[in-house]
Amino acid sequence: MVVKREGPILVEGPVEVVCDDGTTMRPDRFVVAICTCRRSRAYPWCDTSHRRRKSAGTAEDRPDGRQPQEGKEEPLP
Repeated sequence: MVVKREGPILVEGPVEVVCDDGTTMRPDRFVVAICTCRRSRAYPWCDTSHRRRKSAGTAEDRPDGRQPQEGKEEPLP
């Protein structure tokens, strides 16, 4: 198992995940990425939603000098 600070938990299979509602999921992949941020639309599997974040700050705070767009999420560089 590999735990990433800002990402998913990578688990080598075979893997069996029991969800809150009691259902059991058994993916057929050798390595699975389990979401830890709960932003994934495929939860409990990671869909890389942790890479997106809300814009913050002003153009002076950004390395590219662009003005952040309010209310939009942008991918991390």
